[in-house]
Amino acid sequence: MSSIVQRIRDYLQSPKGRENVEKVKTKAREPHNQQRLRRLMDQWRGHRTHR
Repeated sequence: MSSIVQRIRDYLQSPKGRENVEKVKTKAREPHNQQRLRRLMDQWRGHRTHR
C-alpha cells in the first residue's frame, strides 16, 4: 500500500492535480484572500484579529 505522502505526490503530478494547484495559486494572489489568510494565521497563533 502506498503511503499517504506518495499518494499526494502522485495526485499533484497528475493533470487534475496540476490544474488544482494553479487554481489555488491564482486565488492566493487575490488581496482579499491574503487578508483572510493573515487573519486566520493570527487567530491560530493566538493574536487578536485585525479589523
